[in-house]
Amino acid sequence: MSQDQVEILRKQVDEINLQILELMNKRAGLVQEIGQEKLKQGINRFDPEREREMLNLLVENNNGPFTDDTVRHLFKQIFQASLDLQKSDNKKVLLVSRKKKAEDTVITIKGVEFGGTSPILISGPCSVESYEQVREVAENHVKRGLRTLRGGAYKPRTSPYDFQGLGVEGLEILKRIGDEFNLVTISEIVTPSDLELAAKYVDVIQIGARNMQNFELLKAAGRLGHPVLLKRGLAATIEEFIYAAEYILSEGNSQVMLCERGIRTYEKATRNTLDISAVPLLKQETHLPVFVDVTHSTGRRDLLLPCAKAGLAVGSDGIMVEVHPDPDVALSDAKQQLNIPQFNKMVDDLLASGLYKQEIPVAAR
Repeated sequence: MSQDQVEILRKQVDEINLQILELMNKRAGLVQEIGQEKLKQGINRFDPEREREMLNLLVENNNGPFTDDTVRHLFKQIFQASLDLQKSDNKKVLLVSRKKKAEDTVITIKGVEFGGTSPILISGPCSVESYEQVREVAENHVKRGLRTLRGGAYKPRTSPYDFQGLGVEGLEILKRIGDEFNLVTISEIVTPSDLELAAKYVDVIQIGARNMQNFELLKAAGRLGHPVLLKRGLAATIEEFIYAAEYILSEGNSQVMLCERGIRTYEKATRNTLDISAVPLLKQETHLPVFVDVTHSTGRRDLLLPCAKAGLAVGSDGIMVEVHPDPDVALSDAKQQLNIPQFNKMVDDLLASGLYKQEIPVAAR
C-alpha cells in the first residue's frame, strides 16, 4: 500500500470519527431529555433492563470485525458516560458555591467586615456568667482595638447536669455590653423558637457543632435573615458542612459565615483534631467567610497561638478564641480559656507575626 493510499484511508477514518462524534452528541442530547423526564417522574436514572436490551440488540446486529465482548465493553462505556451526564445535568449549582458567585461574600456589621481584606479576632468567654464578667472582657477589647465579642447564653453540653447558660438573661447582658462598647456580639442559639428573640439582642447568631445538621434550626435561621456563624459538626465531612450552609442560604439568608472548630478522630492529645486543610478547601469551594476556632479544636492553651497562626496562614478570615477574666472559676471550658493577660500576649504575638493587623488603629481609639 502506497503512502498516498494510507493518507486517503486516514482521511476516511477522520470523517467517520467526526460522524461518530456528531452521533454521540446527538445521543447525549436525547439522554439529557430522558434524564429530565425521569427527574420529573421520580424514576431512577439507571435501568438495568433497558441496558440489557440495548446490549442484546447491538450484539445481534454485530457483523464484525469487533467481537461481541468488545462491542459490549465499548457501549457500556458510552452508557456509563450517559448516566454521568444525567447526574451532572440534574445537579443544582449550590448557592454557596464559587460557581454561583465568584467574588467573596463580605458581611459588614457595625462597621466590622467579616470576610474583608483583613482577618479579625472573635473572642470572649465560653459562657456569659455575669454582666461584670463580660464587661471586663469588653473593656480589654476596646483597649486592644478589637470589635467582636462572643459569649454563650445557651450552652448545649455533653452532660445534662453541666451549666446550660443564663438564657435570655445572658442575651440581655450581651446586648447591654454590645451597645455600651460598640461591639459586634455573637451567641449560640439551639432551638428555632429562640431565634427571633435572640436577633433582638445579638448581632450574629451562632449555630454550634452539635446543631450543624439540625435542619429545622438551619431553615429557621435562613428565614430569619440575621447574620449566622455556622460551626462544622464534630463528625461532619466538608460536603455535609457545605450542605448545612446551603440550607440557610436556600431560605434566603446570604449572611452566613463558616467556622472550622476541629473534628473528632482517634487522636487524644487534643480535644479535637484541627482540620487546617478545611480552610483553603472551603475558601476554594464557597464564597463565604471562613473562621477557625482554635479553642474548641485544640482544648489546650499551649496550642492556641501556633494553631491561630496556621489558620491565618492558610487564608482564614479570622480566629475565634475564648478569654475569661478568671478561667479557673469559669462555669464551662475552664481548662481551655485564656485569662486576659494571656490573651493580650497572644494578640501581641499575632501582631508581631504579621499575619494579623490591628483592627482599630491606636489613634482611632
